[in-house]
Amino acid sequence: MGMSSAERLRTAVAALMHVTGDTQAGIAEVLGVDPTQVSRRQSGAAAWSLDDCDTIAGHYGIDVLDLLAGPTRACDSLPAGRRRTVPRRRDADTAAKGAVR
Repeated sequence: MGMSSAERLRTAVAALMHVTGDTQAGIAEVLGVDPTQVSRRQSGAAAWSLDDCDTIAGHYGIDVLDLLAGPTRACDSLPAGRRRTVPRRRDADTAAKGAVR
């Protein structure tokens, strides 16, 4: 059997946070809760509510059904402008060498 709905949601939230550069503290602020509550939800010690799902989906600009479908669909649905930009490896290496000199 595949992932449970709860696991799928936790991995989708984690993937979205990774792709956008968001932190648990940032998600906590969006939800109006303490960061420890986000940590408990992400670890499975507490459950995400449907209202949380609506708020998170709205924060990322995706449909709640895309969030609930799992990490691949959630990230594929993410508007391009919400993705953090990471320099290409070659550009990062060049910048790092320039900083050392």
